[in-house]
Amino acid sequence: GRRRREAAEEEVEETPQEKKLRLAKQYLEELRQLGESCRAPGAVLGYSRAWGRVLGSPAHILLFLQVRPPDPARIRVLRGHQLPVTCLVISPDDKFIFSASKDGSLIKCKWEVDSGKRLCVVPGGKKGTEERHLGHASHILCMAISSDGKYLATGDRNKLIMIWDAATCKRLHIFTGHRDTVSGLSFRKGTHQLYSASHDRCVKVWDVAENAYVETLFGHQDVITGLDSLSRECCVTAGGRDGTVRLWKIPEESQLVFSGHQGSIDCIQLINEEHMVSGADDGSLALWGLTKKKPLALARQAHGEQEAQGLQQPYWISAVAALRNSDLLATGSHSGSVKLWKSGEGFRKLEHLLDIPLVGFVNSLKFSAAGDFLVAGVGQEHRLGRWWRIKEAKNSICIIPLKEKTTASSPESPGSS
Repeated sequence: GRRRREAAEEEVEETPQEKKLRLAKQYLEELRQLGESCRAPGAVLGYSRAWGRVLGSPAHILLFLQVRPPDPARIRVLRGHQLPVTCLVISPDDKFIFSASKDGSLIKCKWEVDSGKRLCVVPGGKKGTEERHLGHASHILCMAISSDGKYLATGDRNKLIMIWDAATCKRLHIFTGHRDTVSGLSFRKGTHQLYSASHDRCVKVWDVAENAYVETLFGHQDVITGLDSLSRECCVTAGGRDGTVRLWKIPEESQLVFSGHQGSIDCIQLINEEHMVSGADDGSLALWGLTKKKPLALARQAHGEQEAQGLQQPYWISAVAALRNSDLLATGSHSGSVKLWKSGEGFRKLEHLLDIPLVGFVNSLKFSAAGDFLVAGVGQEHRLGRWWRIKEAKNSICIIPLKEKTTASSPESPGSS
């Protein structure tokens, strides 16, 4: 009883500042031990739940400690699209990749990650024939897959959203209603509620299970170029040249406006329920907190500069990806590499980790759910236009390993790779 009283007195006397200091020391000690354990083969990364609460995220995983520069020879290239890949998604179980391109004949492909085999191809057709055949009749610019892996959604330049059975690639429904190119799609996690964004400057909400339209949200002053969502009943969008990122609160029918980029904001993704990352054609990469109207961190000219028409111009950020609930980010451009970043100091700092050589326009980036690999959709042209063309690039899907696979020691068979 005396010991319990003494422990209670000590707990009462600890101030919030002292508690933070104690947790910080505990966190640094765990990092030191973690650094030693990570040197051992097959080490598994852990994290401090107590420190996660200090950072503001209950599951903030320090995955940058696990990432190693990949051997270029281990990057797998999947060929099949004749024209630039515009978008892709990975199935929730990390077994399949769905991709789309500007190609009118190979509009949508399904790939098996382990073997690299193309399992399903949905051919496209001519404009106006969507009711008579399965595929799209124009460029697909966005894709989304539901968190249970049941539904796949695709959006195109002809203002259409098509819903597919992800397992069989059978088309289930077509949503119409947008008045311009469909540029962003995202399923709310854990549901079949679908958010769509368009160049008509509005966001629409759909119920895919019921094949029903729900509502339309207005606010952007320019074309919407990207959209993302997680579990909460809200979504975030990038507003192109209106220079804003917006958080849409669906039940409240309200929106929060964020600004910080100088150019057109072309891509956006949520890191967790409280933070997001965006990229713009001025070359800047921004890290945001949903409670602040300005970026928490901003990396200008994140991919460097190029000489165009005698002028020095930054490489556009054409794709961003975030490994959910972690500190690991990726950006793509046409600078010759994909860059990996760490969001440090409680999401208040962007630190460049490493470059992964990749020739071409990186039009889409996605991390696997487990963080074992990163998938890039690459093309000779930007997904939205034909301003430049990189002839030496290959229109392909690149699977980039991020962690060394630990295997039992055994002699390799001749010719194995």
